[in-house]
Amino acid sequence: MKRLELTPDDLLRLRFAHSPMAEVVTSTLALRAGSWEHARWRARVAPQVTAKVNGLDLFRRVLHTPTGAIPDFLTPVPQTARPTLEAELAAIAATPPDRVAGELAAAGVDCPDPAALLPPLVAQIRRYFTIALADLWPRLRAAADADIAHRTASAAFPGPGTLLAGLHPRLRWDPDELRLDYLKDAEYPPWSLDGHPLLLLPTAFTGRHAWIMHSPAGRALWYPPRALGALFAAAPPPPEPLAALLGATRAAVLALLSTPSSTGDVAERLGLAPATASHHLTALRDAGLIVAARSGRRLNYHRTDLGDRLTALG
Repeated sequence: MKRLELTPDDLLRLRFAHSPMAEVVTSTLALRAGSWEHARWRARVAPQVTAKVNGLDLFRRVLHTPTGAIPDFLTPVPQTARPTLEAELAAIAATPPDRVAGELAAAGVDCPDPAALLPPLVAQIRRYFTIALADLWPRLRAAADADIAHRTASAAFPGPGTLLAGLHPRLRWDPDELRLDYLKDAEYPPWSLDGHPLLLLPTAFTGRHAWIMHSPAGRALWYPPRALGALFAAAPPPPEPLAALLGATRAAVLALLSTPSSTGDVAERLGLAPATASHHLTALRDAGLIVAARSGRRLNYHRTDLGDRLTALG
């Protein structure tokens, strides 16, 4: 069990963020032994990551350590709600060499020159992201944004304590500490926030797990966002009653939108022309079954409460 000292006052300083490096690190774990949700992604990405032509040897050596531990300097605690990969890579590149050496040694990785290791490691992380996550990234970020919006709205009443209560079934909070049933046979000494806010990070590649991260820069809790299965799954067939009501294609579009998706996402996953996908999305939006929300330059659609209820009844 991991324990994080957390007082009622600390609840007022809870913050949400979405970290590219959290997804990078947890996705490497998913490549080795991920949840069933990641199976299709893993089958597509694993051969590319292990191919020698892609030059990820150092990346794999640092992420797949002999002890199984992952150096903390690879997961900087976000300083903004939506850090970019480049911002987090800059933080990694600025890690003091003695910290790099110490954390690698603790993980069983020999590193005689940590200062020389960082530039090629950063370059290989960037290459891995391009190979494994870049095409999925808009949906990962959209899913995180949707999860954050849902939880912050739900916590408006009765209060912020409900954020922690609903994040993960293995999390328990009492007035003194947050407890995470992490490993049945392991008991960790309690940590404190040390004046930092607790960052809550929806991270799709955690699978069904939740992790408390502890670093000199802060404390973070990684947890799976809502509708995790739908994020990685093949497009689900629509329920027959829903298809009879809306038509097969329009029902398939509505069934797909349990996680935020753009017009391009819908077109790709359902094998539609972009204009056809746009037509169905407009019709569903006009009927009040979905809404559109902009995320950067991307327009994502997701179901309304009415759309959720109609899909469930189908």
